[in-house]
Amino acid sequence: MTSPQIPANENIAPSAANQENEVAAPHAEVTLPAEASKEMLQQDEINRLNEEVSRIKDQWVRAVAEAENTRKRAQRDQEETSRYAVTAFAQDMVNVLENLKRASESIPEAARAENELLKTMGQGVDLTLQELLSIFQKYNINRIDPLDKKFDHNFHQAVVQVERDDVPPGTVVQVVQAGYIIHDRLLRPAMVVVSKNGDPAKKVDTSA
Repeated sequence: MTSPQIPANENIAPSAANQENEVAAPHAEVTLPAEASKEMLQQDEINRLNEEVSRIKDQWVRAVAEAENTRKRAQRDQEETSRYAVTAFAQDMVNVLENLKRASESIPEAARAENELLKTMGQGVDLTLQELLSIFQKYNINRIDPLDKKFDHNFHQAVVQVERDDVPPGTVVQVVQAGYIIHDRLLRPAMVVVSKNGDPAKKVDTSA
C-alpha cells in the first residue's frame, strides 16, 4: 500500500514563512535599541552644549561685572586725586592766610581813620585776605574756629585744660590756632584750650 504524498508546495511554503519570521524578528530587535541609543546620544550632546553655554555666559557676566567694578574704582581714584590734589599746597597756604588775618586785625579801624598810610595798608591786606579766602572756598577749604563749642577730637587738638565753672566741661574756651578741612578731610586740627570741672575739695561753701 502506497503512503499518501504531501504536495510539494505545502511542505515548502510553511518553511519559507518560518525562515522569514526568524530573520525579521532579530532585525526588529536590533533596530529599535539603535534608534533609542542615537536619541540618548543626541540628548547628552544637547545637555553638554547647554552646560557649556551656561558656563560661558557665567564667565561673561563675571567679566563684565569685574570690568565695571574696575572702571568705577578708577573713576573714584581719579575723583579722589582731583579733590585732594592741592592738599600739600593748602597746608602751606593756611599759614599765609592766618598771617594775613592777624595783620588785618592788628590795624584797628580807629588807627586807619587817623592815618592814611595805615588805612591804605589795611585795605591792601584785607583785599589780599579776601582773595585768598575766595580761592580756599573754590577748592572747598574751610576754616575751623570752634570757640565756645564742644570739643571734638576729630577736628580739635587740646593743648591744655583749664578749670572753668561758668561753662560745661569739654567746652573750647580759647582757640590757639585755627584748624582747616578740605572737603570732608582734616587738613589741620584746631589747637584749643578746653574747660574742665574744678576740684570740688577746693570749693568753699559761703552760703552759711
